[in-house]
Amino acid sequence: MLIKKWENLPSEMQTEEVKKYYDILKKKQVSLFFKRMFDIFVSLIMLIVLSPVFLILSLAIKLDSKGPVFYRQVRVTQYNEKFRIFKFRSMVQNADKGSQVTVSSDARVTRVGKIVRKCRLDEVSQLIDVLRGKMTFVGTRPEVPKYTSQYTPEMMATLLLPAGVTSLASIYYKDEASLLDGAEDTDRVYVEEVLPGKMYYNLKSIENFSFFGDIKVMFMTVFAVLGKEYKGDYKEVIQEKEDIEV
Repeated sequence: MLIKKWENLPSEMQTEEVKKYYDILKKKQVSLFFKRMFDIFVSLIMLIVLSPVFLILSLAIKLDSKGPVFYRQVRVTQYNEKFRIFKFRSMVQNADKGSQVTVSSDARVTRVGKIVRKCRLDEVSQLIDVLRGKMTFVGTRPEVPKYTSQYTPEMMATLLLPAGVTSLASIYYKDEASLLDGAEDTDRVYVEEVLPGKMYYNLKSIENFSFFGDIKVMFMTVFAVLGKEYKGDYKEVIQEKEDIEV
Protein backbone atom coordinates (compact mmCIF):
# COMPACT_ATOMS: atom_id res chain seq x y z
CA MET A 1 0.00 0.00 0.00
CA LEU A 2 1.99 2.95 -1.31
CA ILE A 3 0.95 6.58 -1.21
CA LYS A 4 0.74 8.35 -4.57
CA LYS A 5 3.02 11.25 -5.34
CA TRP A 6 1.54 14.55 -4.20
CA GLU A 7 1.11 15.82 -7.76
CA ASN A 8 -0.86 12.67 -8.66
CA LEU A 9 -3.49 13.13 -5.98
CA PRO A 10 -6.96 14.33 -7.03
CA SER A 11 -7.00 18.12 -7.24
CA GLU A 12 -9.53 18.38 -4.42
CA MET A 13 -7.02 16.71 -2.11
CA GLN A 14 -4.02 18.88 -2.99
CA THR A 15 -4.61 21.36 -0.18
CA GLU A 16 -2.61 22.62 2.79
CA GLU A 17 -5.01 20.87 5.16
CA VAL A 18 -4.35 17.47 3.54
CA LYS A 19 -0.59 18.05 3.12
CA LYS A 20 -0.06 17.84 6.89
CA TYR A 21 -1.40 14.28 6.98
CA TYR A 22 0.17 13.33 3.65
CA ASP A 23 3.63 14.14 5.02
CA ILE A 24 2.99 11.98 8.09
CA LEU A 25 2.00 8.94 6.01
CA LYS A 26 4.83 9.44 3.51
CA LYS A 27 7.28 8.76 6.33
CA LYS A 28 5.56 5.48 7.19
CA GLN A 29 5.84 3.55 3.93
CA VAL A 30 7.20 0.43 5.66
CA SER A 31 4.20 0.30 8.01
CA LEU A 32 1.88 0.84 5.05
CA PHE A 33 3.54 -2.06 3.21
CA PHE A 34 3.01 -4.42 6.16
CA LYS A 35 -0.54 -3.11 6.50
CA ARG A 36 -1.36 -4.20 2.94
CA MET A 37 0.38 -7.57 3.31
CA PHE A 38 -1.58 -8.17 6.51
CA ASP A 39 -4.83 -7.25 4.74
CA ILE A 40 -4.22 -9.72 1.92
CA PHE A 41 -3.09 -12.63 4.09
CA VAL A 42 -5.69 -12.31 6.88
CA SER A 43 -8.66 -11.54 4.61
CA LEU A 44 -7.86 -14.57 2.42
CA ILE A 45 -7.58 -16.90 5.45
CA MET A 46 -10.75 -15.50 7.03
CA LEU A 47 -12.74 -15.85 3.80
CA ILE A 48 -11.82 -19.53 3.67
CA VAL A 49 -12.51 -20.18 7.36
CA LEU A 50 -15.79 -18.22 7.39
CA SER A 51 -17.17 -19.67 4.16
CA PRO A 52 -19.75 -21.77 6.13
CA VAL A 53 -20.92 -18.57 7.85
CA PHE A 54 -21.29 -16.89 4.46
CA LEU A 55 -23.46 -19.79 3.29
CA ILE A 56 -25.70 -19.76 6.39
CA LEU A 57 -26.15 -15.98 6.30
CA SER A 58 -26.94 -16.06 2.60
CA LEU A 59 -29.67 -18.66 3.09
CA ALA A 60 -31.15 -16.84 6.11
CA ILE A 61 -31.29 -13.52 4.25
CA LYS A 62 -32.92 -15.04 1.15
CA LEU A 63 -35.52 -16.93 3.22
CA ASP A 64 -36.34 -13.90 5.37
CA SER A 65 -37.09 -11.29 2.71
CA LYS A 66 -37.07 -10.60 -1.01
CA GLY A 67 -33.92 -9.17 -2.52
CA PRO A 68 -30.26 -9.97 -3.10
CA VAL A 69 -27.93 -11.42 -0.46
CA PHE A 70 -25.48 -8.55 -0.73
CA TYR A 71 -26.16 -4.84 -0.51
CA ARG A 72 -23.89 -3.22 -3.11
CA GLN A 73 -24.16 0.46 -2.25
CA VAL A 74 -21.76 2.98 -3.80
CA ARG A 75 -19.23 4.20 -1.23
CA VAL A 76 -16.06 6.31 -1.35
CA THR A 77 -12.56 5.00 -0.66
CA GLN A 78 -8.91 6.01 -1.16
CA TYR A 79 -8.27 9.09 -3.36
CA ASN A 80 -12.00 9.88 -3.40
CA GLU A 81 -12.70 6.92 -5.69
CA LYS A 82 -16.15 5.30 -5.74
CA PHE A 83 -16.69 1.55 -5.38
CA ARG A 84 -19.57 -0.82 -4.64
CA ILE A 85 -19.21 -2.21 -1.15
CA PHE A 86 -20.08 -5.79 -0.19
CA LYS A 87 -22.43 -5.91 2.81
CA PHE A 88 -24.81 -8.66 3.79
CA ARG A 89 -28.25 -7.13 3.29
CA SER A 90 -29.93 -6.30 6.61
CA MET A 91 -32.73 -4.07 5.30
CA VAL A 92 -35.64 -4.45 2.91
CA GLN A 93 -34.93 -4.08 -0.79
CA ASN A 94 -34.64 -0.45 -2.03
CA ALA A 95 -34.30 0.83 1.56
CA ASP A 96 -31.67 3.34 0.44
CA LYS A 97 -34.29 5.40 -1.37
CA GLY A 98 -34.92 7.07 1.98
CA SER A 99 -32.36 8.41 4.47
CA GLN A 100 -28.90 6.89 4.13
CA VAL A 101 -28.31 6.73 7.88
CA THR A 102 -30.07 4.26 10.16
CA VAL A 103 -31.75 4.80 13.52
CA SER A 104 -32.05 2.03 16.12
CA SER A 105 -35.79 1.44 15.54
CA ASP A 106 -35.61 1.68 11.76
CA ALA A 107 -38.60 -0.15 10.21
CA ARG A 108 -36.55 -0.95 7.12
CA VAL A 109 -34.41 -3.48 9.02
CA THR A 110 -35.52 -7.09 8.47
CA ARG A 111 -35.89 -9.76 11.17
CA VAL A 112 -32.63 -11.43 10.20
CA GLY A 113 -31.18 -7.98 9.67
CA LYS A 114 -31.65 -7.08 13.34
CA ILE A 115 -29.45 -10.02 14.36
CA VAL A 116 -26.98 -9.35 11.56
CA ARG A 117 -26.56 -5.69 12.55
CA LYS A 118 -26.39 -6.38 16.29
CA CYS A 119 -23.55 -8.86 15.81
CA ARG A 120 -21.93 -6.76 13.05
CA LEU A 121 -22.23 -9.73 10.68
CA ASP A 122 -23.16 -7.46 7.78
CA GLU A 123 -19.56 -6.23 7.86
CA VAL A 124 -18.04 -9.72 7.45
CA SER A 125 -18.56 -9.69 3.70
CA GLN A 126 -16.27 -6.67 3.46
CA LEU A 127 -13.41 -9.16 3.66
CA ILE A 128 -13.97 -9.38 -0.10
CA ASP A 129 -13.35 -5.63 -0.43
CA VAL A 130 -10.24 -5.88 1.75
CA LEU A 131 -8.79 -8.65 -0.39
CA ARG A 132 -9.38 -6.73 -3.63
CA GLY A 133 -7.76 -3.59 -2.18
CA LYS A 134 -10.84 -1.36 -2.06
CA MET A 135 -10.79 -1.44 1.74
CA THR A 136 -8.43 -2.15 4.62
CA PHE A 137 -9.08 -3.67 8.04
CA VAL A 138 -8.50 -0.42 9.95
CA GLY A 139 -9.38 2.93 8.43
CA THR A 140 -12.12 5.51 8.05
CA ARG A 141 -15.47 3.85 7.45
CA PRO A 142 -16.58 4.28 3.80
CA GLU A 143 -19.19 7.00 3.43
CA VAL A 144 -21.63 7.52 0.57
CA PRO A 145 -20.81 10.32 -1.91
CA LYS A 146 -23.68 12.34 -0.46
CA TYR A 147 -21.67 12.82 2.74
CA THR A 148 -18.11 12.95 1.37
CA SER A 149 -19.25 15.85 -0.82
CA GLN A 150 -19.75 17.76 2.43
CA TYR A 151 -16.29 17.00 3.84
CA THR A 152 -14.22 19.95 4.99
CA PRO A 153 -10.76 20.32 3.36
CA GLU A 154 -9.19 18.65 6.42
CA MET A 155 -11.63 15.72 6.36
CA MET A 156 -10.45 14.96 2.82
CA ALA A 157 -7.19 13.74 4.39
CA THR A 158 -9.00 10.59 5.53
CA LEU A 159 -9.16 9.60 1.84
CA LEU A 160 -5.38 9.24 1.66
CA LEU A 161 -5.89 5.64 2.79
CA PRO A 162 -8.45 2.99 1.78
CA ALA A 163 -11.75 2.93 3.65
CA GLY A 164 -11.73 0.63 6.66
CA VAL A 165 -13.83 -2.17 8.12
CA THR A 166 -13.31 -0.72 11.59
CA SER A 167 -11.73 2.29 13.26
CA LEU A 168 -11.53 4.17 16.55
CA ALA A 169 -14.51 6.20 15.35
CA SER A 170 -16.49 3.00 14.77
CA ILE A 171 -15.71 1.88 18.31
CA TYR A 172 -16.60 5.15 19.99
CA TYR A 173 -19.72 5.53 17.83
CA LYS A 174 -20.83 1.90 17.83
CA ASP A 175 -24.28 3.04 19.01
CA GLU A 176 -24.50 5.70 16.32
CA ALA A 177 -28.07 4.75 15.41
CA SER A 178 -29.29 5.58 18.92
CA LEU A 179 -27.74 9.06 18.63
CA LEU A 180 -30.03 9.73 15.67
CA ASP A 181 -33.20 8.46 17.32
CA GLY A 182 -35.92 11.08 17.45
CA ALA A 183 -34.17 13.44 15.06
CA GLU A 184 -36.57 15.08 12.61
CA ASP A 185 -33.82 15.39 10.00
CA THR A 186 -31.39 12.48 10.49
CA ASP A 187 -29.20 13.52 7.56
CA ARG A 188 -28.68 17.02 8.98
CA VAL A 189 -27.97 15.73 12.50
CA TYR A 190 -25.51 13.18 11.09
CA VAL A 191 -23.57 15.76 9.05
CA GLU A 192 -23.57 18.50 11.67
CA GLU A 193 -23.15 16.51 14.89
CA VAL A 194 -22.10 12.89 14.35
CA LEU A 195 -19.74 13.20 11.36
CA PRO A 196 -17.46 15.86 12.94
CA GLY A 197 -16.96 13.63 15.98
CA LYS A 198 -16.13 10.59 13.88
CA MET A 199 -13.74 12.61 11.74
CA TYR A 200 -11.93 13.87 14.84
CA TYR A 201 -10.91 10.28 15.62
CA ASN A 202 -10.23 9.38 11.99
CA LEU A 203 -7.80 12.29 11.59
CA LYS A 204 -6.23 11.57 14.96
CA SER A 205 -5.65 7.97 13.81
CA ILE A 206 -3.73 9.19 10.75
CA GLU A 207 -1.57 11.44 12.93
CA ASN A 208 -0.71 8.46 15.16
CA PHE A 209 -0.69 5.79 12.44
CA SER A 210 1.35 2.63 12.95
CA PHE A 211 0.91 -0.99 11.91
CA PHE A 212 0.74 -2.19 15.52
CA GLY A 213 -1.68 0.60 16.32
CA ASP A 214 -4.01 -0.93 13.72
CA ILE A 215 -3.71 -4.33 15.40
CA LYS A 216 -4.68 -2.72 18.71
CA VAL A 217 -7.81 -1.19 17.12
CA MET A 218 -8.80 -4.60 15.75
CA PHE A 219 -8.63 -6.13 19.23
CA MET A 220 -10.58 -3.17 20.65
CA THR A 221 -13.25 -3.81 18.02
CA VAL A 222 -13.62 -7.44 19.09
CA PHE A 223 -13.98 -6.39 22.73
CA ALA A 224 -16.48 -3.67 21.76
CA VAL A 225 -18.65 -6.20 19.90
CA LEU A 226 -18.52 -8.41 23.00
CA GLY A 227 -19.86 -5.55 25.11
CA LYS A 228 -16.89 -3.56 26.37
CA GLU A 229 -17.53 0.19 26.48
CA TYR A 230 -14.89 2.65 25.29
CA LYS A 231 -15.10 6.36 25.97
CA GLY A 232 -13.54 8.90 23.60
CA ASP A 233 -12.36 12.42 24.38
CA TYR A 234 -14.05 14.33 21.53
CA LYS A 235 -16.71 16.01 23.65
CA GLU A 236 -14.13 17.06 26.25
CA VAL A 237 -11.87 18.56 23.57
CA ILE A 238 -14.74 20.52 22.02
CA GLN A 239 -15.83 21.78 25.43
CA GLU A 240 -12.28 22.97 26.18
CA LYS A 241 -12.16 24.87 22.87
CA GLU A 242 -15.50 26.51 23.61
CA ASP A 243 -14.34 27.51 27.08
CA ILE A 244 -11.18 29.08 25.63
CA GLU A 245 -13.18 30.98 23.02
CA VAL A 246 -15.54 32.32 25.67
